[in-house]
Amino acid sequence: MTTLTKLRPAPVIDETARLLTEHYVFPEAAEQLAGLLQRRLTEGAYDVDGAEELARLVTTDLQSVNGDRHLRLKHHADPVSPQQGAATLESIRRDFDTSLGGAPRVQLLDGGVAVLELAPMLFPLEWAAEPLSAALTLASRAQALILDLRTNRGGDPDTVAFVCSYLLDERTHLNSMYWRDGERSEQSWSLPHVPGARFGGSKPLYVLSSDSTFSAAEELAYNLQQLGRAVVVGERTRGGAHPCKGWTVHPHLEATIPTGRAINPISGTNWEGTGVQPDIPCAAADSLDHAHTLAMARLTD
Repeated sequence: MTTLTKLRPAPVIDETARLLTEHYVFPEAAEQLAGLLQRRLTEGAYDVDGAEELARLVTTDLQSVNGDRHLRLKHHADPVSPQQGAATLESIRRDFDTSLGGAPRVQLLDGGVAVLELAPMLFPLEWAAEPLSAALTLASRAQALILDLRTNRGGDPDTVAFVCSYLLDERTHLNSMYWRDGERSEQSWSLPHVPGARFGGSKPLYVLSSDSTFSAAEELAYNLQQLGRAVVVGERTRGGAHPCKGWTVHPHLEATIPTGRAINPISGTNWEGTGVQPDIPCAAADSLDHAHTLAMARLTD
């Protein structure tokens, strides 16, 4: 039996602090956090045996300054590639292959109301375009649509724009991203053309949310809400508006660090820390029934 070498926290903390200083979208907070990590290391707070426990402790400290839930030291049970971003990519590829490409459910309810569940995340568009197009095209024939994001934990902003394109009639400015690298801004717009058929911009549309709905899934809900296109039904979402990248800092540990922040063209802000506030608050478990009732009332008006 192989004896496991004791975890050495110093190289993990040094590299995480360096990445923070170099890449975090808020440079002042990055300096503050890097200092905090080094202080805690010196105090012996990270003298633990396992990578999983170190990940938990460091994540708590990373989120202690400004509550950024994208700022994490993630533990991976299986060893991960040292290549930048590879740890996350391997993990989400497994989810993609077991969730029908992120569209696990299309269902027709009474009254011509369709439910489309997007879960567990909005996968990279080069993977997800085909299954999402198929699901959205199938749902396009419905009289009203309920988009279920209750278990969606985020994903690709390009995929958000792709989904929005099926739910609008005209090319629309959805969101902007400010990136620390180069201090540049990048606009996100719905597409002028989509494969398949659009549900369009006029039929009733509802979005289901929960306190687990996160990141890019929040952007999808927020974009549609700010445009007045959808009614959000359910719980306040988790509140993460900062797209991040991942760096492997140990065979089992990945530092995820936000490199940008969202700026909505209508509100001038985003959902960071506050979450997306539902238009119709209710328990997530009750939100599907509630949205269906609302849709039926709209259709029979």
